[in-house]
Amino acid sequence: MNPDLPLQGKKAAYFTLGCKLNFAETSTIARQLEEVGVRKVQKGEVADICIVNTCSVTEVADHKCRQAIHKLVRQHPGATVVVVGCYAQLKPDEVRAIPGVTLVLSQNEKGRIVEYLTNSSFAPSDANELFVPSCSCGDRTRYFLKVQDGCNYFCTYCTIPFARGRSRNGSIASLVAQARQAAAEGGKEIVLTGVNIGDFGRTTGESFLDLLRALDTVEGIERYRISSIEPNLLTDEVLQFCADSRAFMPHFHIPLQSGSDAVLKLMHRRYDTALFYNKVSRVRELMPDAFIGVDVIVGTRGETPVLFDEAERFIQSLPVSQLHVFSYSERPGTAALRIPHVVSPEEKHARSQRLLAISDQKLRAFYDHYLGTTRPVLLEHSRTPGLYNGFTDNYIKVEYRGQGPDNTILPLRLTAWNEDQTALKTLPPAPPL
Repeated sequence: MNPDLPLQGKKAAYFTLGCKLNFAETSTIARQLEEVGVRKVQKGEVADICIVNTCSVTEVADHKCRQAIHKLVRQHPGATVVVVGCYAQLKPDEVRAIPGVTLVLSQNEKGRIVEYLTNSSFAPSDANELFVPSCSCGDRTRYFLKVQDGCNYFCTYCTIPFARGRSRNGSIASLVAQARQAAAEGGKEIVLTGVNIGDFGRTTGESFLDLLRALDTVEGIERYRISSIEPNLLTDEVLQFCADSRAFMPHFHIPLQSGSDAVLKLMHRRYDTALFYNKVSRVRELMPDAFIGVDVIVGTRGETPVLFDEAERFIQSLPVSQLHVFSYSERPGTAALRIPHVVSPEEKHARSQRLLAISDQKLRAFYDHYLGTTRPVLLEHSRTPGLYNGFTDNYIKVEYRGQGPDNTILPLRLTAWNEDQTALKTLPPAPPL
């Protein structure tokens, strides 16, 4: 082993839970370790290093994190086990108590894993104030570019401000440089990630709209997607720019959380249902083909049956494509614990099922609308030879059997649902006469 490269030849296993931002950061950690000689563990091998990037959005997420850590410790005996992410930030002592865990790092320290692994005197801190850049694809086709971190909103149900700190961001110049590097590596699509990306600019005095304008000029990147943006920060100027831009796709993910104004107030959300309806209607007006995904939480404290029924009716009325439904989970230290009226687990489940049925109906109608049409599809990695997965510009999941390398954008005709009703089958368009 080269003494100047003490990690050279080591094998690492990675496990990520939670949001796209976590996946982006794990990919960056893997790249940093690869640069000092660490390779990804192969099936059947025992890793020397295990990296677990955790989530803590619900108690279920905490439980999954503990399960993942225990599993990796069993599968890779003797490995150095490093736990990072929101669960590690919020409950470090609980994580350190898990047998086999070697190191628990704060959100900021996750970017210094290499330093720790090569320097035994390195002492982790609990600081959570810096912006740690991240742009990587890992083993995926799409790149994930972290443009912002942290949140200043302090919604009553949420621990993210405690887990990730206050809102902060990189500079437009640094983010454009990372996008150019992704293009130089052959990347064609970048997903913009962050905790509250519409709040971009607090660190640098720049604006989210200026960021979009600058990224749109990067040659080689053919697609951008905005992973999630608060409705009150989705300005008409941003929408108009995306509609007119070269590379921003007709695809938005907008958290609603509740379709009841009374519940939104209890949550301390910064909008009402009228504003939300106006935003999605404006998206439909400017980009009729847009895919609109919506986050909804059911069973929050204070959500009485009457208020849920009101929320359900509003959600049914929305011209959106899909719902992402979450059951409320009580988190220590949040203001929601002071709100009366607790919803039982059984009722939370029943409400989730009602909204998931609406989601299935909306998603199927959205896909059905495009059967028989031709859309550009970015082909992605597939484990089955000759079978490709991918997404259209407006985020319809497809399957394609044919020739052509992955990371290629092809115009494909959407012909029918696949066998398990999870995607649309495709064919190349008929050649012109």
